[in-house]
Amino acid sequence: FFPVSGIECHPLVPVLAAMGISFVTSMGGLSGAFLLLPFQMSFLGYTSPGVSATNHLFNVLACPGGIVRYAREGRLLWPLALTVAVGTLPGIVLGSLIRVYWLPDESRFKVFAGLLLLWIFWRMFRDLRRPAAPARKGGGMARIHVERWDRSRLVFTFGEARYSVSCPRLAALSLGIGLAGGIYGIGGGAILSPFLVSIFGLPVHAIAGALLLGTFLASLAGVLGYGFLGLFSSLDGIGADPLLGLLLGLGGLMGSYLGARCQRFVPARRIKWGLALILLFTSLRYLWQGL
Repeated sequence: FFPVSGIECHPLVPVLAAMGISFVTSMGGLSGAFLLLPFQMSFLGYTSPGVSATNHLFNVLACPGGIVRYAREGRLLWPLALTVAVGTLPGIVLGSLIRVYWLPDESRFKVFAGLLLLWIFWRMFRDLRRPAAPARKGGGMARIHVERWDRSRLVFTFGEARYSVSCPRLAALSLGIGLAGGIYGIGGGAILSPFLVSIFGLPVHAIAGALLLGTFLASLAGVLGYGFLGLFSSLDGIGADPLLGLLLGLGGLMGSYLGARCQRFVPARRIKWGLALILLFTSLRYLWQGL
């Protein structure tokens, strides 16, 4: 029994569920929190605003496994992660306020979650409809080399290709994504990933580590934000469930490390198709329940 969230289940259930989800999603640079929240709400019955805070806590505990693995392999694009964090962190804090005071009702929140997940699916599906780019020499085995990073632009090489990103444009985009992520209970990587791949033209194997690091930083702000609101609000069930978050984080930590280790052997297109189908099913189910 978890007294904070008021749910009851075998302690191995959240560990194994988080491990399986993170193993798959970490290959695309995602912690899996966008799928873990439906698991908590629909399977465990955790529906109060604290579920979003617990989801953030899961990110904080789960992401380091994948981050460490990507760093050891030379595939952690630190400048990209920090640029994303600059825009995401303020949005996460504001999103926490909206979740607690404007979307505490389960049905309204499910409609928001369903629409958000459906939009993420649509962005990913549009990208998948395009012809697959020819594989470059080195592929997922290549290391990242940063050539330039300043206020205006990030330039790096990955394999035999050279990529350039506008930092102000990326930070502005991250602000809006952080707002949605703060409401839902994710760091924003699931929303940002399709943008980076389809609009900025970045390879999924190069951005995965940076997205996990950005998610970790954003979710840390989310945990603190919900905890602060819980201290000064008269509403119940706002803060994270530490015991449930610990078990979820333990599973996520193992899953994200194994996923990062295996990612280089799995084609990026297969990773994205799998995530897209899961997103579609989850979004339609939530919209059906909420409406």
